[in-house]
Amino acid sequence: MEPAARRHDIDALRVLAFGLLILYHCAMAYVADWGWHIKSPHTAEWLQYPMLFLNRWRMELLFLISGLALSFLQRRAGGLRLAGMRTRRLLLPLLFGMVVVVPLQPYCQGVSNGLVEPGFWRFLLRYWTFGPWPPQAFDGWQFGWTWNHLWYLAYVWVYTLLLLALMPLLRSRPGRALQAAIGRLRGPALLFLPALPLILWSWLLQARFAETHDLIHDWFIHTEYLSVFLYGHWLGSNTGLWEELRRLRWRSLGIALGIFCVYLPMLKYLPDDAGLVLLSLTRALRWSYCWLALAAVLGWGHQLLNRPFRWLPYATEAVFPWYMLHQTLIVGLAYLLIPLRFGPVLEPALLVMGTVAGCALLHECLIRRSPWLRPLFGLAMQGKTRRSEPAPQRPARAEERQPIGQEPA
Repeated sequence: MEPAARRHDIDALRVLAFGLLILYHCAMAYVADWGWHIKSPHTAEWLQYPMLFLNRWRMELLFLISGLALSFLQRRAGGLRLAGMRTRRLLLPLLFGMVVVVPLQPYCQGVSNGLVEPGFWRFLLRYWTFGPWPPQAFDGWQFGWTWNHLWYLAYVWVYTLLLLALMPLLRSRPGRALQAAIGRLRGPALLFLPALPLILWSWLLQARFAETHDLIHDWFIHTEYLSVFLYGHWLGSNTGLWEELRRLRWRSLGIALGIFCVYLPMLKYLPDDAGLVLLSLTRALRWSYCWLALAAVLGWGHQLLNRPFRWLPYATEAVFPWYMLHQTLIVGLAYLLIPLRFGPVLEPALLVMGTVAGCALLHECLIRRSPWLRPLFGLAMQGKTRRSEPAPQRPARAEERQPIGQEPA
């Protein structure tokens, strides 16, 4: 039998998705009428449109990729061992990030709001003792601390443990039957049926549970993100579904763009007192667009990115440290740049370039070369080879040929 090919497209999509996240968070400082940790005076309303275009599926893509990663990891570990691996990989960077990496963000936000006294070290001592802080000083002030953008790690860890706990149910006869039915989806069924649970959750829960990222009260977001996480796990190495997504890539892209062109004006001009029917239709369009955009990204990725790019191994390793560092660099640089009044072109350009340069230098010159920093930023210890790579002396076993890579979650 022909050896299974390495899935470079999944690694490449992971890298591109987190690169897109950096640009998205840089733009958050400049998009008008959207709250964020620190805002430039040079905001623009037109930025809302490309941001909405990405916003409706970017996090779902990351959770879907994390579900895929878990599926591949289960080929070489299972049960308690896999739970321990993911706990070390996710919670250690989360805790380190909350204590060391993130605090600069609430400091810059609090000082910019005029609710925190300047002096970072004095702030840090108070932050490490959980406040208290003036109301609205920074996001998470009521808890005395914040995980800011690192909430993603906590959510993936919870979803991973939940899915592992549910594996006996998923491997039961009804569970296998459901997965087999999903694996047989083709054509329009694949483009529209996976959106139905997402639409249903939005109808039932969206009005009752606002998005909080506090893990405890985020029930609507949990249903959506957990659903796409499960979709990614089910996709796994199902070659039939991947080939169908590739075959449908033009159709999914076209329908997604068409739905977005209808959804955007409805979202913009829908009155606050719109009836239940219009609200339900808007939500149906929103989540249909989400799934179709994901289908298009996966299909085009499988078509264009499933090849061994020379930059991919290094970029795959860099994803986790860059993810942990990027928002702190963005907020810190914005805090320094905004008072300098460089203007609406030079300021955001310097913000993007400074963030990329900071991530690159810290990763290359410090993190990846330090044995004790590597695990704190989600990297394997030096000298520890990835079991997903085939050994050069012998043919790789099937489970070793899976594209696990240095997935960020």
